[in-house]
Parts: sequence; structure tokens; C-alpha cells
Amino acid sequence: MTSIFHRALGAGFDRLHPRIQRRFSVGLGSGEACVGRGVMDHVWHGSGWTRPFLALGGRRHILVPRSGHDIPFTIENVPYRDSFGRETVTFVRTFAFPGRPQRFDATMVFSPERGCIVDYLGTHQHLATDLHVQADRSGALVIRSGEQRFREGPVDTRVPALIRGDAVVRESYDDEAGRFRIRVTVSNRYFGPLFGYEGSFTADHIDVGAHGVRTDLRPVREEARA
Repeated sequence: MTSIFHRALGAGFDRLHPRIQRRFSVGLGSGEACVGRGVMDHVWHGSGWTRPFLALGGRRHILVPRSGHDIPFTIENVPYRDSFGRETVTFVRTFAFPGRPQRFDATMVFSPERGCIVDYLGTHQHLATDLHVQADRSGALVIRSGEQRFREGPVDTRVPALIRGDAVVRESYDDEAGRFRIRVTVSNRYFGPLFGYEGSFTADHIDVGAHGVRTDLRPVREEARA
């Protein structure tokens, strides 16, 4: 069984740096989880008008309403099968800001119907975002978000571009430093940059069968609609 990222990239997976390949091979087939620990050199957000939106999202672990430099960081990628039988991988990011950590949660599945990874954001999976992935010439993984949909009960609607946050993620491996490097930018096509972070981390692979999946890594509510 190939990982959700291998399925999304197809032959392009082989163009990734070997350490990036190992990291994004996490899945039920590998039986491994990956835990990264490091420091984000800079966590930032846009102008003052973005703060209420970031604060609202922060309540459900969507985006991060705080900013700072040299923030300790953890990312936990753990595979499991959700209540709908789908292979799912957690992307739980914890930023250890002074006084109170901030979490940015996502769970990802591969959707054959949509032909891409679907990223469910936050603790209640209210936002479903299409992710389009590619390997760049240096072997880094580049992820770009596409259409977003809001789901709550009978509500099922596309998020208009006017209020949508479009994300670009680039994750690479620095052979000289022996560290993964990541840069994330979320922006709105009309209003500009909203939020982002960049830094580096090391990663450990652990046996999922031996360690299990902590309850707090899984969302409170799961959404069947991709």
C-alpha cells in the first residue's frame, strides 16, 4: 500500500529527495509515524485586519493567531483509518509560544474522486481543501492549495476567493545541516499575505503499532464529504 502522498504524486514521488520520500511515505502501509521537532525562525501574520479572523480560526486550531521568532515547533504525522474507512494522516503542528502553545491541526486523505489530497482543517473538519503536490527540481515537495469547501450539517458550499486563504508549502531537506526546512505562506488574492512561518526541524520515525494514535491527534468531528 502506497502512502497518500505517493498516490498523489505518482511517478513524481521518485524525484523527491530520499529523506523527503521517507517522511512522506508515512501511512498504513509503512506502519510508521513521523514526529518532527525544531524551531520556526519566524511565525508571522498580515496587517491588523487579519487578527480577528486568525483569532477565530485559532479556537478550532485553524491557523495561528500569534507571531514571534525562534518558536519551538513540533509536527506529528500519524496514520490511522478514520470512521469512514479512509487512510488518514494527521498534520498536527504545535508552536510552543511563551505562556501558551498554539496548535494548527489538519487531517489528510487521498480522494480518488477529486484526484488529489483533501486537507481537512481544524478540530471539526469544517474546511476541506484540495491540495496539489509536486516535486521541484531540487527534490523539495511543493504543496499548493486549491478549492475550499465549508461543511456543517446540511451546509455544503464552496468558499469564495474573496475570503479564501491560499496556501503554498515548500518542504526540503538540507543535507549539510541534516535538517528539514519548511516555508509556509497563506495569502488572499485580493488582500495579500495572511499568515506564515518558516524554519527547520529534525524527524524521527516511530512504529505506530507499538505507540498507537493519541486521541488528541484525531479530530473531534469527522466529515465524510471530500
